Amino acid sequence: SIGITVSPNTAGKLLKKLGFSLKVNHKKIASGGKSRSRKEQRHRNEQFRYISEQRESYARKGHPSISVDTKKKELIGNFKNPGATYRRGPREVNDHDFSSYSTGKGIPYGIYDTQRNKGMVFVGTTSDTADFAVDCIEKWWCKEGQMQYSSSNCILILADSGGSNGSRCRRWTLGIQEKLCDRHHLDVTVAHYPPGTSKWNPIEHRLFGEISKNWAGTPLETFETMLKFIRTTKTTTGLKVKAYLVRKKYEKGNKVPDGQLAQIKLERHTNFPNWNYTITPRKM
Repeated sequence: SIGITVSPNTAGKLLKKLGFSLKVNHKKIASGGKSRSRKEQRHRNEQFRYISEQRESYARKGHPSISVDTKKKELIGNFKNPGATYRRGPREVNDHDFSSYSTGKGIPYGIYDTQRNKGMVFVGTTSDTADFAVDCIEKWWCKEGQMQYSSSNCILILADSGGSNGSRCRRWTLGIQEKLCDRHHLDVTVAHYPPGTSKWNPIEHRLFGEISKNWAGTPLETFETMLKFIRTTKTTTGLKVKAYLVRKKYEKGNKVPDGQLAQIKLERHTNFPNWNYTITPRKM
């Protein structure tokens, strides 16, 4: 200090001349930060390359590749929704986000067709479980997939490593076996993104991000309001989205016994077998 007193405005002007400005934190450092080992970093990059190769192979052969995930759960009611809208005055919403003030909770599970730039979202009303996730994918196949890819008998699914479609979830692999492979005679290959890298899953920025922009600043007062915003989500690149409400009740905690797990016809890939595997139909 040299004993010169200046006003905040003057300090701000001096900082601006020196190239300073107000900045926010950016999430750029992968999970683990500097402590991430070179081996982990290499494995992550190699898995990204492997997923890219799988997608290119499926696209070249005319087979579907879909990106799936659960979007953030939303309270249904007059709650604040981040963002801003053009209005003459601010909209008054509940001062607290108490679930007791809501009429329910919307759980959007999305399927994004990476080749056709089309999305389908199923809004659940109970719990985000593996059974719910697989049911949504089967509904996508019945409503759209089997018509758009009528000559295909295989699907590539891109998913995160955790949650209802996690790489260690027994109900997830059992559901794929029973509801996709056995029921629809499909070979299903699943490629999981490494832990902490979910934002690279295409559905996050190509579908969910656009939905969030579309309903920004508007309370999701009813399930129909939520569905309307999802259905009207579009982009200049041609994104179109369909949405459906799922009122079926899903219970957490359903287990898969070892004996039932052993009957799943699952073959793990040589490349990162915990993240990549193919499940094929069983002879009935």
